[in-house]
Amino acid sequence: MRNVPRERALVRVLPPLLLLVGIVFDALTPPEFTASPLFAAAPLITAPFFRLRTTVAVAAVSCAAVLGLRLRGGSTGADVEVVTEFLTMLTVGILAVVINRVVRRGDARLASARSIAETAQRAVLPQPDPRIGGLDIAARYEAAQADAFIGGDLYAVQDTPHGVRVIVGDVRGKGMGAVAAVAVVIGAFREAAEQESTLEAVAQRLERALAREGMRRDGLDAFEGFTTAVLAEIPRGGEGIVRIINRGHPEPLVLRADGRLCVLTPAEPALPLGMGELGTWPDRADRIEFPPGATLLLYTDGLSEARNADGEFFDPAVRLGGRIFHGPSGPDALLTALVDDVRRHTGDGATDDMALLAVRRPVTAGD
Repeated sequence: MRNVPRERALVRVLPPLLLLVGIVFDALTPPEFTASPLFAAAPLITAPFFRLRTTVAVAAVSCAAVLGLRLRGGSTGADVEVVTEFLTMLTVGILAVVINRVVRRGDARLASARSIAETAQRAVLPQPDPRIGGLDIAARYEAAQADAFIGGDLYAVQDTPHGVRVIVGDVRGKGMGAVAAVAVVIGAFREAAEQESTLEAVAQRLERALAREGMRRDGLDAFEGFTTAVLAEIPRGGEGIVRIINRGHPEPLVLRADGRLCVLTPAEPALPLGMGELGTWPDRADRIEFPPGATLLLYTDGLSEARNADGEFFDPAVRLGGRIFHGPSGPDALLTALVDDVRRHTGDGATDDMALLAVRRPVTAGD
């Protein structure tokens, strides 16, 4: 990823460079030597990377250069060698135009498919409001690459009669199948978050929703399989706690106002959602201190499994420990800092999408 700008710059200068070298070579060498391979390469290299107009221009210059240099060398337009070389260059130019049109049509179809997937993803994964239930919220979805397939990372925030409930998860798979699975998980979460009185019951509703969808689609493998997820509930009032259920997902973090950091390791490990066939255990929410000024960070494994050139994983707990993010934009500043750190760590070479959600309990005048 780091060498992409350099490679693009090389591709841009290569066609005119080949033409220039070909002209100089033909002008300085005896007539029996020819630079036709260089002139033929120029439009063929141009075709996949440039617009049609540029491809036609380079092909025309190649044909004109071959004909002009041969006539300048004393040949006539009736010479068999000159005619053959010119027709060969003309054929190469036509072939370059055909290649350009085929590549452009393929790019248009790919862009259309990607646009449909991204639109579907935005529909099921809308950006939450910056203030929900008295809490400061920031969310970020970072694709690993601009041309990568859409992944199955998800987040949702719901203000309910039982407090603010959130989910961050990761559906196995990519593409439209993953987006469909995300829609099922988020739809089930929003309904359950409103109706169920406990976070444990919300997790069980999600489990049943995935099981039903798997049966409807002839098995879980047809429905992208399991979903790792963290569910959290911040009760209303002054309890100063957060309840957490972790179903096989990377461990959330709580960053206090003074920079102290706590990794929320679950008391009892649990299987991801959608793996109920392997065994069922009752969900038990962990109760964590969540004082005013503290920020809860939930994320997918695209963050914690990002590697640098030496294969070292990115550790968000190490990166955030001791750091302080104050002000109204604190959660958003935290996510921006994390995204920038990941890019530096990987050299802009991340291989997996990541979803980030930060929830801060603001400090009030009475705290």
